[in-house]
Amino acid sequence: MAIVELRDVKKTLGGRPVLNGVNLSVREGEKLVLVGPSGSGKSTLVRCINRLIDADSGEILFRGRSIREMDPIELRRRVGMVFQLQAVFPGSVRDNVSYGLRIMGLPEAEIEEKVRLSMKDAGLPPDFLDKDAEKLSGGEQQRVAIARALALNPEVLLLDEPTSALDPKAAAVVEKTIENLVTRKNLTAIWVTHGREQALRVADRVAVLSDGVLKVADRPEDVDWEGIY
Repeated sequence: MAIVELRDVKKTLGGRPVLNGVNLSVREGEKLVLVGPSGSGKSTLVRCINRLIDADSGEILFRGRSIREMDPIELRRRVGMVFQLQAVFPGSVRDNVSYGLRIMGLPEAEIEEKVRLSMKDAGLPPDFLDKDAEKLSGGEQQRVAIARALALNPEVLLLDEPTSALDPKAAAVVEKTIENLVTRKNLTAIWVTHGREQALRVADRVAVLSDGVLKVADRPEDVDWEGIY
């Protein structure tokens, strides 16, 4: 059974069809990379998967269950998301990483343990916990965002161009951090990128979106890259 499945998913934004009958199955533990020209629907698709926005029609399943039947908070805990721009909140790194755990009402000792483990997974040292999150570098902020998602023990990570706003050195560190995490924890990753080389490095399979239509989902070496952009 697919861990995430989209069946004839459609979405219109501003009067324009952005997703036009998308069908896609993502296997557990798979790294699926979404590529396509700007405006093709990639970011809209991943936002629909954890209900940051709702599809207009069609069905999205998580482990065989319609996401519309799930509590949105439970869904977003199990299907975490990391955005292109580092969404850190005012306060310390600890405040940021523990945010979702505090909403869950966990005991303080359990929160602290999960925060420290997720920091380690994201490649951040413990002495970062008391740093001002807004004063970190872009790459460090992105790893804080990864740690925040990991603290909730997600089964799926949605990655909306998580390295595109970073300088090359920071992007390489974040990319490798995500790759190592996905492999070690057997996470499923749905990764939006504009970069052909990044897709070739990280993807088990590539899905190509064009004008809201899924054109192909295949091994990266079999994709006609010249016809995408």
